[in-house]
Amino acid sequence: MIDTHTHIDGPEFDDDREDVIRRAQAQGIVALLIPNIDLNSIPPLQRLVRAHPDFCFPLYGLHPEAVNADWLSQVQAIFAEAEKDLSLRGVGEIGLDLYWDQSFEKEQIDAFAWQIDYALRRSLPMSIHIRNAFPQMFSVFNAFDPNSLVGSLHCFSGSLEDADRVVHNFPNLMFGVNGTFTFKKSSLPDIFSSVVPLSRVLLETDAPYLSPVPKRGTRNEPSNLPFVISRLAQVYGVSEDTIAEVTTANAQSLFGNIGLH
Repeated sequence: MIDTHTHIDGPEFDDDREDVIRRAQAQGIVALLIPNIDLNSIPPLQRLVRAHPDFCFPLYGLHPEAVNADWLSQVQAIFAEAEKDLSLRGVGEIGLDLYWDQSFEKEQIDAFAWQIDYALRRSLPMSIHIRNAFPQMFSVFNAFDPNSLVGSLHCFSGSLEDADRVVHNFPNLMFGVNGTFTFKKSSLPDIFSSVVPLSRVLLETDAPYLSPVPKRGTRNEPSNLPFVISRLAQVYGVSEDTIAEVTTANAQSLFGNIGLH
């Protein structure tokens, strides 16, 4: 298993980070992908990757909720750091989030497009965060060759129509599945069983957020991935081992040869 999107570099794990890693490995998780958020999150991300170079792999980017009027200087500084990091595996966490605040919508769109362009120039996959902004996402995508967009739609929260449009028009974008897939009222199982092939699915936790049932209300961590696998196995009608094997292969095809040690 590979957790393709987790934030165990955050302060929520300062007291027991090594235990969290040990629990993940005990569950059979072979790699973690850690997306950056802003300039301030780079030092703890780099410390974690240096401490576990064969298990933790970094993505660099500016999270849409961290975008403000000064976004350009921020992304330039972030990717200056990325250029020096030989362990870099992709660009993220980037995207659009208009759930809480729309005041920097234009800046978010500009920052998203800039970071997509960087990813394409460097031939790097992306971890893409979209919330309440799928029309805007598709509008940004229109400026790029759809075959060139490679990455994961982290914590996919779109509609059936959004998922179908991605599947049929953006062949190199995958779908990140985490604890939200297990929620009782989630529409995701119906959406995925209808239009998303298992070959396009990735596992993630977004830890410390979005703990799966039956862990809702507690801090999430990578070792909770088996609960997500269990629900995916029910939805796709295959074994849990098949889910683990296929999603691991999907992650390796997207982010490179990780988790092979």
